[in-house]
Amino acid sequence: MPAVINKSFFLHAFGYGVAMALLVLLLRWLEIRFFIFDHTTEIYVGGIALIFTGLGMWLAHQLTRPKEIVVEKITYVEKQEINPLAIETTGLSKRELEILDMMARGMSNQEIGDALFISLSTVKTHVASIFSKLQAVRRTQAVEIAKSLKIIA
Repeated sequence: MPAVINKSFFLHAFGYGVAMALLVLLLRWLEIRFFIFDHTTEIYVGGIALIFTGLGMWLAHQLTRPKEIVVEKITYVEKQEINPLAIETTGLSKRELEILDMMARGMSNQEIGDALFISLSTVKTHVASIFSKLQAVRRTQAVEIAKSLKIIA
């Protein structure tokens, strides 16, 4: 025959369990409370440090954010057509035209050589040939003559 357990046993056991849980919670609450009382200064200093850290991060973000400046500039450029007859008349080669165009953009001999993968002396030879074919003495004069003849844009 099975043993019959009284209902009052379960109620007493449950009541003792709830009472123990409440006592443990009370002790933990008191422990936390006394911890806070013992370390009040450290907690306040830590809180202030967190506030100033957050404020510093926000301020740094505001001060170092790049400013957005929108500038609209409308430029109308008249498209100039190149005169192939003038190119034939002067006798400029394709490479000389290329170098003349780079000279018009303000590139130095070294920059032209680097861009075209040719030596500096080769660039100087082409520039001298351009000068003689356009009857110019200086780079600016050669570019000016080439633009007036519509050899370059």
